[in-house]
Amino acid sequence: MFSAEQYAATDGLGLAQAVAEGEVTATELLGWARARLAAVNPQLNVVVTTLDEYADKRATEPLSGPFAGVPFLLKDLMQDLAGYPTSGGCRALSRTPATRNETVVQRWLDAGVVVFGKTNTPEFGSKGVTEPELFGPARNPWDPSRTPGGSSGGAAAAVASGVVPVAAASDGGGSIRIPAACCGVFGLKPGRGVVPAGPKDSEHMFGIATDGVISRSVRDSAAMLDVLAGPDPAPPYVVAPPAQPYLAEVGREPGRLRVGVQTASALNPDLHPEAAAAARDAAEVLSGLGHEVEEASVDYDDAELARDFLLPWFVQVAVQQREALRDYRGRGGTELDTRVMAAIGRATSAPSLTETLNRWHGYVAALSAFHDRYDLLLTPALSQPPVKIGALATSPLERFGARLALGLRLGWILPHIGIVQTVIDKNLGWVPYTQLANLTGRPAMSVPLHWTGDGLPLGVQLVAGPGREGMLLRLAAQLEGARPWADRRPGV
Repeated sequence: MFSAEQYAATDGLGLAQAVAEGEVTATELLGWARARLAAVNPQLNVVVTTLDEYADKRATEPLSGPFAGVPFLLKDLMQDLAGYPTSGGCRALSRTPATRNETVVQRWLDAGVVVFGKTNTPEFGSKGVTEPELFGPARNPWDPSRTPGGSSGGAAAAVASGVVPVAAASDGGGSIRIPAACCGVFGLKPGRGVVPAGPKDSEHMFGIATDGVISRSVRDSAAMLDVLAGPDPAPPYVVAPPAQPYLAEVGREPGRLRVGVQTASALNPDLHPEAAAAARDAAEVLSGLGHEVEEASVDYDDAELARDFLLPWFVQVAVQQREALRDYRGRGGTELDTRVMAAIGRATSAPSLTETLNRWHGYVAALSAFHDRYDLLLTPALSQPPVKIGALATSPLERFGARLALGLRLGWILPHIGIVQTVIDKNLGWVPYTQLANLTGRPAMSVPLHWTGDGLPLGVQLVAGPGREGMLLRLAAQLEGARPWADRRPGV
């Protein structure tokens, strides 16, 4: 007889198999997922919207697909489910129901999942921590005083705490890999164009953002990529399909890979010893598996990349804020930090934006040159262990200055008084490694190989060349076998 303990110990594909073989029903799985959520959500705040009536109905319907009957959580950002709001952590959007399913959401539904809620995310996904004013902070199940990362922080914490074995996520600057690294779970960001962005958009955030999942098992992430990959009916371009299903890569030998290890960061030269230990530990595991590992570096300045990453982001936030407030009549529709980012975006000239986007090619060229010599770039995923809740919050003095500038309609001055550099130092300084893969469109993953002396996860990142998702999954499965992580569970 299938039990709640088995639910907690079984990955998504295993749960679907149990449903298919009649060991358990989708309704029973949903009940255990809800029970676990009820136990952890008051402390961790991972799910901000529950879809009880929708889930109850779906669990009783005939379902098919590789994840038929498996409880599942959408991220409350860019993942529209028709008839229900997608707030993006924003008050102005929290009551507006979506009119149609996002392409990736429809593909998850076609795979048979039972959606029963939406996970916490920062407003517009604009931070590497998950602390929206609308819903309050999501917390790390390994230490609730610390962040689970962002922007898919609710998703990662839900997977790590056993609410679901796999959850929807997205990544525009590290938003799959950062939370996975913070929570001790696995996160793969697919390369540009592999997963569609339709039907509303052709690409998300100038092409740097993509949807995906966070999971406990590598094979769940591989099978979910099979579910999501492939163009929608109106793609901006078509990415060549893989030679075989991504799930078939799991268990295949990756061969002897050349791995270059980079830990230095101009953005954060004071690397925490635990982050250095995470990279060193991963290098030793890879060497023990027969891979060729040596110190190396990509020829780029990550401090300059941070500026080139943020400016287009601010422009996009300005567009998002305008759209969010178009039909909103209340006060405080968006957070102060969002209003500051939007003001900087509006103050950005078209030539400045174009020059910045043009510089992105330099990072593509630099990473391509690196991948001519190495199959993979290995870095820490974080420059330090997960930070405390509120550690990156805007200070009272900064908030006063921002309100003053915005109130006097002097938003144009914000880029010239150090606000951008403050955002870089505070919000990207602890995660300086992940944005490179987004700007270049390369696939990358966070693998949970290291825990600190205090028992906190601190994952490592591996970045591959274009179209090498299969290689990443082969290596991830090899690492999973050599250093298993699924049985490591937080106390919450």
